[in-house]
Amino acid sequence: MAAITLNHVNRTFPSGLVAVRDLTLHIPDGELVAVVGPSGSGKSTVLRLIAGLDAPTSGTILIGDRHVTTLPPQDRDIAMVFQNYALYPHKTVRQNLAFGLRVRHVDTGDIDVRVSKTAAALGIEALLDRKPAQLSGGQRQRVALGRALVRQPQAFLFDEPLSNLDPVLRLATRTELALLHRRLNATMVYVTHDQEEAMTLGTRVAVMRDGVLEQLASPLDVFRRPANVFVAGFVGSPAINLWPAACRRINEEWRIVSPTFSIAMNGSDVPRVEGTTVRVGIRPHDITLVSASDADGHGRVELVEPLGPATVVHLRVEDVPDQLVRVVVSDTTPVRIDDRVSFRLRRDRLLVFDGESGRALDVWFDGH
Repeated sequence: MAAITLNHVNRTFPSGLVAVRDLTLHIPDGELVAVVGPSGSGKSTVLRLIAGLDAPTSGTILIGDRHVTTLPPQDRDIAMVFQNYALYPHKTVRQNLAFGLRVRHVDTGDIDVRVSKTAAALGIEALLDRKPAQLSGGQRQRVALGRALVRQPQAFLFDEPLSNLDPVLRLATRTELALLHRRLNATMVYVTHDQEEAMTLGTRVAVMRDGVLEQLASPLDVFRRPANVFVAGFVGSPAINLWPAACRRINEEWRIVSPTFSIAMNGSDVPRVEGTTVRVGIRPHDITLVSASDADGHGRVELVEPLGPATVVHLRVEDVPDQLVRVVVSDTTPVRIDDRVSFRLRRDRLLVFDGESGRALDVWFDGH
């Protein structure tokens, strides 16, 4: 296996559309980086650039210590798994798995051994003599994975490989992929629009928007310490709550003041944004329903969404009538539509973002 490095890579299409902007990204040997972002964010273009299916307008790409920027795909020693499987319909599973090795003139005996080991690892031994039309969607996806694995490449590239599977099969295959990465310790780049998939699979998560890498960090850091408002809003389900607020100095104490609450704060960025509008964010899991005397805010229950062991409660807050506040409670919490409730924010989980740039500010709050 080998590391993958992109240095100041740009990709501009003839139409003038900039798909990737000054991307610098290093993926160490053995790491699985999940690239996630909305449609048009440039994530699939990044994968095509690494694979050699597209060429950068500027910048360099390395696989291991080899500069591969101008090399054709077949000379990069990478394997790619597509969302549409891309299997040869007229060949059996065995022949599909072996095809890439035969093209590379691998010894026949070695091909048989590698095909058998790969089929056993993926649990598809019983399918070796079937053709793709005789397989289910999940079985075809396993064969597509096997065709990549059997080659033993320097890196694996996945382009939304689970998007065509039903939810149950998608979850099972995602688990298999995670176990497979742990067993192989292989370098993998996994592109998806599904943030849950990215967060559960990735050693690190790369969040992209409009061709720009917004943040590259561990899944927990992306969730708990988002680099900006976009990342905070894109990652997490239910979505983060965001309020407009102001930073003010009141009685020798720095405070975040919003229509809903006023909370003391510290941090090096506080004086810089005094008097300006900021945005305060908190995850729905970090808000608790409490008695009125301990509350930061009050609201009326407008919607209740049961989600198995948890329930999402949507509150209409009196001071912010045009915005619903999302709170996650246990499934045993007795809440009904039109109930009036009070809530408290977990202080150490509050996030503050610059009102203009949207970047996260160095601000923290004491207590819970």
